[in-house]
Amino acid sequence: MTTHLALLRGINVSGHSMIKMEALKTTLEAIGFQNVQTYIQSGNVFVDTEEENAAAVGFKIKQEIFKAFGHEVPVVVIGPADLEACFKNNPFLKEKDIDTKKLYVAFISTTLQSTSMNDLRISQFKPDEASIDGIRIFIKYAVGAGKTRFDQKYIEKKLNVTATIRNWNTVTQLLKMYEER
Repeated sequence: MTTHLALLRGINVSGHSMIKMEALKTTLEAIGFQNVQTYIQSGNVFVDTEEENAAAVGFKIKQEIFKAFGHEVPVVVIGPADLEACFKNNPFLKEKDIDTKKLYVAFISTTLQSTSMNDLRISQFKPDEASIDGIRIFIKYAVGAGKTRFDQKYIEKKLNVTATIRNWNTVTQLLKMYEER
């Protein structure tokens, strides 16, 4: 059995694409996923399956959400190593007196090249900062996620990828949950 973490983008935000986590859990169990566990209403779902391919798991979840709830929901599937890398590779954690409430991680559907930073044109969004690490973009917002144009929509448009962003508290909690499974 392999445990995957599916990060659903854009559900239960401002009354859009509403999906109750208990209904999602039941739906995913009905198609064969085991030990389904959700975390908060923003679409973090752990599933156990014989399928090892993360992309295949994400596709299956995306299809089932559309069938059951009628929502086209992008899904990025990651593993524990992806979360562990957040702690090892986040350059902003090395800063003295860092305010972790301003740290976010954008999880991307495909591996990014180091040249992708140029494509993002992050300099347009100073004083916000970002750093690319494979399938992650580490973000440090100067004021907060709600007051920037450097968001998931911008990242997706500039890089032609699927992205979903989680705050640092959520990333920390998801890693703890992986370790407890």
